Amino acid sequence: MNIMVTGSGGQLGSEFRALACAYPQWNFFFFSHNALDISEEERVDEAMRECRCNVVINCAAFTSVDRAEADPEASFRVNRDGAGVLARCAGEHGALLIHFSTYYVFDGLSPMPYRESDPVSPLGVYGISKWEGEELVRRIAPSCMVIRVGWLYSRFGENFVKTMLRLGRERDSLDVVADRVGSPVYATDAVAAVMEILGKVDLKRCYSSTYHYANEGVCSWYDFAVSIMKTANLPCRVLPVENTSFALNGPRPWYSVLDSNAIKKEWGLDISHWEKSLAVMTGNTFH
Repeated sequence: MNIMVTGSGGQLGSEFRALACAYPQWNFFFFSHNALDISEEERVDEAMRECRCNVVINCAAFTSVDRAEADPEASFRVNRDGAGVLARCAGEHGALLIHFSTYYVFDGLSPMPYRESDPVSPLGVYGISKWEGEELVRRIAPSCMVIRVGWLYSRFGENFVKTMLRLGRERDSLDVVADRVGSPVYATDAVAAVMEILGKVDLKRCYSSTYHYANEGVCSWYDFAVSIMKTANLPCRVLPVENTSFALNGPRPWYSVLDSNAIKKEWGLDISHWEKSLAVMTGNTFH
């Protein structure tokens, strides 16, 4: 199996790089944004031809919610147009496209964890661009899986856990939002799940599925921060505040819990609780 990974410099892409050595039976080809702009169709087609890929995993995304509001053109070029280019080229090369998306396609007003069948209602440029990218993938790619994640963190790049650990070492106390609720996603777990799925796919089949993936359990950003300090043995006090205490340009869903039952059932996945995965990440990276 030849597997092409786009956006390999980000959190998810870096995790695929890290785990690839555990799968010597597969050939991986990694492309960072600097190496491959997914909105450039001719270059994408050339890369797929060179890799002779059976699978394309799209980790490339314009992920800054605030910057998306200020620069919608850049957000749509990557999140929508780039996704469409990958879908067309994957179809031409007979490859399965696995495309990562986000809980930002929802407005956060649900009283229950979001299922894949729930109606979408993105609040801002980032969410809209990701939703339109999803739609292009499903409409154009003959074989595809869309996987929505959220509250992503890892050993790589910038994320909430690493920021809390840094600030927890620098300060005696921190104010953290307590009225936004979601499900953290340890990128290593999400990538391991995709690897497990790849071991079970039949590349002669055409897939057309949308899944949610999140670690088990629910928490607020405040709860998450408290657990981060605890697992890292940091004495920093975490103080709960309302979301309105922070000036933000891009709108955020208040509630972003994802129901992962579909992907667990269809692919036989065992997903860890977020507290367990957080302990693994902090132990591996910072102790």
